[in-house]
Amino acid sequence: MIIEKETDLMQNKTELLKQLLETRILLLDGAMGTMIQRYKLSEDDFRGDRFKDHPCDLKGNNDILCLTKPEIIKEIHSAYLEAGSDIIETNTFNGTSISQADYNTSNLAYEINFQAAKLAKEACEEFTKRDPSKPRFAAGALGPTNKTASLSPDVNDPGFRAVTFDELSNAYLEQAKGLIDGGADILLIETIFDTLNAKAAIFGIQEYCQKNNINIPIMISGTVVDLSGRTLSGQTTEAFYISLSHVKNLISIGLNCALGAKQIRPFLEELSGIASCYVSVYPNAGLPNAFGGYDETPSEMAVILKEYSDEGLINIVGGCCGTTPNHIKEFSKIVKDLPPRKLKRQEPYLRLSGLEPVVLRPDSNFMNIGERTMSQVQRNLQD
Repeated sequence: MIIEKETDLMQNKTELLKQLLETRILLLDGAMGTMIQRYKLSEDDFRGDRFKDHPCDLKGNNDILCLTKPEIIKEIHSAYLEAGSDIIETNTFNGTSISQADYNTSNLAYEINFQAAKLAKEACEEFTKRDPSKPRFAAGALGPTNKTASLSPDVNDPGFRAVTFDELSNAYLEQAKGLIDGGADILLIETIFDTLNAKAAIFGIQEYCQKNNINIPIMISGTVVDLSGRTLSGQTTEAFYISLSHVKNLISIGLNCALGAKQIRPFLEELSGIASCYVSVYPNAGLPNAFGGYDETPSEMAVILKEYSDEGLINIVGGCCGTTPNHIKEFSKIVKDLPPRKLKRQEPYLRLSGLEPVVLRPDSNFMNIGERTMSQVQRNLQD
């Protein structure tokens, strides 16, 4: 009965989210790391009493602050909610056992995600209770990990992989379990530089959800590494979308990080023009300066994001590296009275993707499909 009740609550929250997305542009939060840096925390702060004897340094492991400094993480969530965020992300960007291995804390992955979701959920419920007309949502953040399934880290061995698909999917399953158990309303697979990593995350999430009869909305956000408009693993924006458009319960797809609001425009336009789901964007506060900081002010970013809103390109908007509650507050002013992007109806064409998209339309020229595969089969038969 308890599981059924929780499932019903999740379904109701999902329907409410969809209704809101139909009526207005929703606000995501801004950067967590940028805000944590403002506290100038020491190694002792990261360790707390619980990890004072931990064998390696923990400073820089922002996710563990959900256990050692939960009051700071909740304070940051509250600052973004106060600024107007409808959706806040959990402090779990590096919350997989794979990423936590750098700090010898892989065994804490479930606990970190559970507590992170609990903190975000508590903050959302407090603000929703304060103003029921503006419901808030906690999005469980699943970052890309520090390893890639598509590329070799060894230039002398192109076939080598530092991680397998199964290792990734198992790590993401554990993370998803912690986030869902902690109360996350949404799962956000973000800053995707390798689509195969994202597919592993999706596989892990769906495996867990199927076993437990859970339907949780999924947001996906990729990152283009430069003005070529490609992910690190080489996909164009359209190919990236095609690769992931099949995902069950996919509520939005978008772009974040790497580029500032101005530089991300052409890729956002491309994605907005083809996506049959909602579209999100949360860029950096400009490109990094010589010291690795971000200089674009809230008003400067707001001007650009207003153009995107006016042109009907977005459904969800927020900020990534360098953005703060002040940025979100400015964004809230510009999207307040603007209608959201309308979903695109896709023609029922065959859509395939490798690094580039392939769409078979009625007016397409003759396409040779599988020629290289067939040649390999013939060679194998000859051998």
